Parts: sequence; C-alpha cells; structure tokens
Amino acid sequence: MAISPQIDETGRLLADVRGGDNAPPFSVSELSASLRRTVEDRFGHVRVRGEISGFKRAASGHCYLTLKDDKACLDTVVWKGCAGKLAFSPQDGIEVIATGKLTTYPGRSKYQLVADTLELAGEGALMQLLERLKAKLAEEGLFAQERKKALPFVPRRIGVVTSPTGAVIRDILHRLSDRFPSEVLVWPVQVQGDAAAGMVANALAGFNALPEGERPDLLIVARGGGSIEDLWAFNEEAVVRAIAASAIPVISAVGHETDTTLADYAADRRAPTPTAAAEIAVPVRSELLAFVAQQGARMQAALSRRVEQAMERLEAQRRLLPDPAQLVEQRGQRIDDLGDRLGQALGARADRAARRLAEHAGALRPALLERQFDVAAERLGRVGLDARLVERVLARAADQFSNRVRLMEQLHPERPLQRGYALVVSPHGGALTSAAAARAAGQFNVKFADGALGAIATDRAPGKAPARPPKPRRDLKQETLF
Repeated sequence: MAISPQIDETGRLLADVRGGDNAPPFSVSELSASLRRTVEDRFGHVRVRGEISGFKRAASGHCYLTLKDDKACLDTVVWKGCAGKLAFSPQDGIEVIATGKLTTYPGRSKYQLVADTLELAGEGALMQLLERLKAKLAEEGLFAQERKKALPFVPRRIGVVTSPTGAVIRDILHRLSDRFPSEVLVWPVQVQGDAAAGMVANALAGFNALPEGERPDLLIVARGGGSIEDLWAFNEEAVVRAIAASAIPVISAVGHETDTTLADYAADRRAPTPTAAAEIAVPVRSELLAFVAQQGARMQAALSRRVEQAMERLEAQRRLLPDPAQLVEQRGQRIDDLGDRLGQALGARADRAARRLAEHAGALRPALLERQFDVAAERLGRVGLDARLVERVLARAADQFSNRVRLMEQLHPERPLQRGYALVVSPHGGALTSAAAARAAGQFNVKFADGALGAIATDRAPGKAPARPPKPRRDLKQETLF
C-alpha cells in the first residue's frame, strides 16, 4: 500500500505514523506553534459549561480560573478587557458557560480556554448563589428591621447614585420637580458590568464622607429594569455592605416592581421603581400647603367655637346673678329701716338717761348740801389753813412728785438700753433673766435702744471656751441700773 506524504503549512514533510525514521525532525517551538494553529483553527469558537474552581484575579486585571466537571478540568483565562464587562463577580463553586477559543500555552505544554464572556449556567444557579449570599448577610444582621433609619419628611438635599445618561435620572428629577422641588446631587456610576458594584459602593461612601453642611439628607440608589444578570451588581456584597453602613437613609430603586435585589433588603426603604423612589422621598408640596391651610382653618374654627362657648357660659353666669339695681335698692331699704330704728333707740336711751338723772338729782337736797358745807368749813377752820401752809404743802408735794418722776425714769426697763445694755424678752413679751430661761424659750427677742432683733438659743460647742466680750468702758459719773 502506497503511503501519501503529509506536508505542514511550512512546506515540510510530516512523517507517516507507520514509518518515518528518515523524516526531518521538528524543533519544540515549531511543533508547539503547529499544535497551536491546529487547535485554534479547530476550536476557534467554543462554549464550555463547567464549575469555577481556583478563581484568581491578578494585579494586572486578568482573571485565571479552572472549569471542571466530574471527569475533567480546563484552565481558563479572561483578559482584563473582557473581565471588566462581566455581569457578575466570578466565585468558586458557580456553574458558568464560558464562550471563547481554545489555544495552547507553549511555555508549559498546556492548552487553555481564552474566554470572552462568562454566563451563569441558568437562572437556577444564579439564584442559588444569591440565596447563599443573602443567608450570609442576613446572619450578620444587615437586613434587620431594627437597624433601618427613618426617612426625613422634607429632605433639603437628595443624593442620587445612578447612571447620568439613562432615563432613570430624568424620571427622578422630573418627579421631584412636580412634587416638591429639591436640591439634587448626582453621583455618576456604572449600573451594569463588573466595575459597577465597586463604583456604587464608592459613591455611597463618598456621600457619607461629605462635610455636614454639604451632605445629603437622603440617598436614592436607582437603576432601570433588566435581567437578573443586568441587575447583579446590586446583589454584590460590597454594595450591600455600603448601604448598610450608610449613616444617611437610603432608598433602593433597582429594576421594576417584580425585581428584587439584596440592595433592597439592606436599604432603609425599597421603592418598586425609580419614579416611586422620588414619590417616597418627598411629599406633594401643593397637598402639604393645602393640608397646612386646612389645619389653620380648623384651628381658627376651633378657637371661634371656644370663644363662643366661653361667651355662652359667661352669659349663663350673668343671668344667675341678681340685678345690681335691685341689690342697691334692697340695701337702701335696709339702711332706711336701720335709720328709723336708730332714731327710736336714741330717743329711748335719752329717756332712760333723763330718768336716771332725775333720780340722782333728787338725792342732792339743799339741806344736805348746807350741812356738808358747814362740816367742811369747820374742818378748814380747825386746820387754820393759810396761804403759806398751802404753799409749803404744794412745794413739798411738787418735790415728792419730781423725785418720784426721776426715780421712775431711772427704774424704767428701757433706760439702761441707752447706755449700751440690751433687754432679752420672750416672744410673748416677758423678760428672760437667765440663760436657762432663754434656752427653754428657744427663740427670743433682743431689744436695743434703737430696735429689736430676733435670736435663737444655741449651746456652745463642748470643750470650747466661750469668747469673752470686751469689757465696756463706763463713765463713773453716769448712773447704773444696779
């Protein structure tokens, strides 16, 4: 049987497998390059399904991993340009479908898959990953209801984390303008792709790091609808932790009403759509003004009713009071009655006095008066009263009176007060002549020449000698009380 020669792309003759001892040898590089061309031509576009193992992101941005099943494994590399476009962060244990080309790596005599895209192998696998991460974060308490913050009623400044070019930001701004115009700060981020999660987390941290006067009162994290892969950035652990750590209240408005992400669980409030987030963030200004006006009208009406009720009660009390003119007339009539009775009483009193005077006047008869006059004249005659005796008697009486007056002045209890002494009296006015009496009274008054002071009796501290008052100087010519 004839053997047909085999020629490679370089024009060299390939040895037949059944012979070829005289075939020209290949260098290792030539053989590796030939194998590479053959593999790339045969497997220039493939889709491989397998489980990620040994995932590693190099400092250059390239991603290295292994796709495996129960019988084999395949080294895979995702270059930096493609890694930044992935819709999720690859993790060990995730089943994916890798699309790319098969090639060889001559430096290690290995073949590998250069993947352009990675897709989760069905929504079921993606949901399993989501449930695992949800359970982990819930166990840490990031979704607990008690840690959620209340939203401000009327925020002065609202921060929005979203794409600056999409329809989401236009819907939010339009809705805020219609309801309650507010100041809005937009932090532009990517909302899809491998870099989206990091940008959203950095935006939340950046808003919280602003100075107090520039910091928003409320944050809205928003994105339009899409598939679970499109929304996966808002399921990333970095975004969830950034929302939970935010000191500013956060409203999550990711996707449509049926879409749910882990960001919704961590946020302080979930909105079904970005437009609904704007409605939650601020009240309707016109409705608020109408409510204030309504409350003002109700308050005015309540005050009016209160005044009317008070006037009614006052009128009812006034009707219960008697007529002032009638009271004056009654009092006038009583005064007239008392005046009449007073005149009659005075007349009766005068009559009784006249009768008593007449009775006493009858006792003063002229004969009795003459007899008493004769007896007095006789006594005067016996005494032989003359003018000098009267003068002596009067002079003696005057001297005695003067002496008694001086004695009374000297013995007056308040006379010593003018010489610096004091008089101690009880609250009832009685004099206290001893310390025991003052102690028994408890309180007493010390009377001086120019007034009195109240005092309380206290014992001196035991073992302490009482202070000796300075000895008063006394005028020897001045009289003392004792």
